[in-house]
Amino acid sequence: MAERSTAAVDVADNDGNEPSAAQAAQATSDGVDTQNGRAADGPMPEKDGERTNTASTAAPELHSGHKLARRYRLEECVTRVDGFSSWRAMDEKLRRAVGVHLMPADHSRARSVLAAARSSALLGDPRFVQVLDAVEENDLVYVVHEWLPDATELTALLAAGPLEAHEAYQLVSQVSQAMAAAHREGLAHLRLTPSAILRTSTGQWRIRGLAVNAALRGITSETPQRADTEAIGALLYAALTQRWPYESDAYGLTGLPKGVGLIAPDQVRAGVHRGLGELAMRALANDGATASRQEPPCTTPEELSKAVSAMPRIRPPEPAFTAPPEYQHTTYQQGSYGRTTPSGVNTVQSLPVAPPPPPLQSRTGRALKWGVAALLIAALGLGSWQLADTLLERGTQKGNSGTSNNTKPGTDDSGEKKEPSPLTITGAQEYAPDGKPQNAEDVANTYDADTASYWRTKSYIDGPEVKIKDGLGIVYDLGSEQEVSAASIALKYGGPHTTLTLYATDSKSPKGSVGSMVKIADTTSSETNLQLTAEKPVKTRYVLVWITAMPQAPADDFSGSGYKQAITDVKFSG
Repeated sequence: MAERSTAAVDVADNDGNEPSAAQAAQATSDGVDTQNGRAADGPMPEKDGERTNTASTAAPELHSGHKLARRYRLEECVTRVDGFSSWRAMDEKLRRAVGVHLMPADHSRARSVLAAARSSALLGDPRFVQVLDAVEENDLVYVVHEWLPDATELTALLAAGPLEAHEAYQLVSQVSQAMAAAHREGLAHLRLTPSAILRTSTGQWRIRGLAVNAALRGITSETPQRADTEAIGALLYAALTQRWPYESDAYGLTGLPKGVGLIAPDQVRAGVHRGLGELAMRALANDGATASRQEPPCTTPEELSKAVSAMPRIRPPEPAFTAPPEYQHTTYQQGSYGRTTPSGVNTVQSLPVAPPPPPLQSRTGRALKWGVAALLIAALGLGSWQLADTLLERGTQKGNSGTSNNTKPGTDDSGEKKEPSPLTITGAQEYAPDGKPQNAEDVANTYDADTASYWRTKSYIDGPEVKIKDGLGIVYDLGSEQEVSAASIALKYGGPHTTLTLYATDSKSPKGSVGSMVKIADTTSSETNLQLTAEKPVKTRYVLVWITAMPQAPADDFSGSGYKQAITDVKFSG
């Protein structure tokens, strides 16, 4: 199930300094970072005719809260370097997060940035992070682009280790096809680095900064197709080996040993897929030394894309399967089945059992069998008659007296019905076994006195069942062990398919799976006010409210349209 997001991400790189864990996890930066008090996204080394033009114009002095075109409110400055600044902003008209690049209108690169942004916006290819607006206004030039908070930079993925062969195959396939389409329209990237490649939550690879990133930094090339092809080869090489294919360290990756030149990926790391390794060597500029089969080098993204298509498709790995324990054959020994033999005690073999005597076949035997059968029939008839007579007598007595000594279910000895009492919620915490919470900071809104406040899930494209996760929910703390028999839950969105279950857990952060928890009650409803009642009260301190299916709902506030749900109020009783 893929999350639908109204936010997005821009282009960015960093240099050879290895990013911190927090920086590596951020795929929402605009591609420019600062480390050790200097710009970490400096110009790439000049290769194949690339030229970097520098500009000394200072970046505009703006602040958080400044609004552009009465629409884009600047919220956080991501970087300020080389005469331009990059911001995370809010589009107040469409209520979504966006990224913004800003520079003075008299900047030497302002015209080229505007031209690159408008050309990139006209491409409209969903494989690229989209340019939404490019404007010159009030002595400022600014470019507005998508912001993708659910995407992860290739830099962060490589920090954890090399990619699996199928992931690397998808990376080079999708990126080479996208860049081939861009070059057919006359657009080049020239800044294809690990921080310019993003993987979304659905597994799609997207490219940010087409044309714009190079224009911001004044990068040009006399051979743009060769430059982009070599960059894709470097990305594939890094994905296979977790090493940068040049002598210098870059993007958090260690470079190759000095003086040995470009060596094949399978000589850097064991177990590298042979076909992908040869493909990386064909794309990189390595003085004609391609692979062992001496196939011609790939000099354009189109040639690289065709070479990828000619390869046998690499399938994803099979899911891990744990074999069941081997069947242990047990032997049955009469007299000792199910018993353990103490150590030091000899097992005595059981004596053979004598066969049963043959059935009665004589006249006497047959007469005896018929006699026993007749006695049994007579006894059953007499017992039935006595039972019927007793029941009739009790019915008569009840009709005469008009009273009954039976107590109705749900009442105590005094005849009064026992009502469940409300239970106090002392705390709550969102339960996200995969480490990706929905809106953890809004959990308290579900049990406060304000019915207008709420905790909401994200909006998903696929549904109504939650497919990307096992479910979504919140664990509530009752302060001490209580007998929970019912719950009242108010929801924000009505509609069919809402499926909700209550579980008893061992803590606010359960360690086991949901399947190992004790179920209290469940329901599937289209209403916004749910009443759940347990067949039998369950004694527990912690209760998990678990959502496994949600209705379709339109866009509102900061949430896009899709399958989603929100909890406004939760009450337990017992």
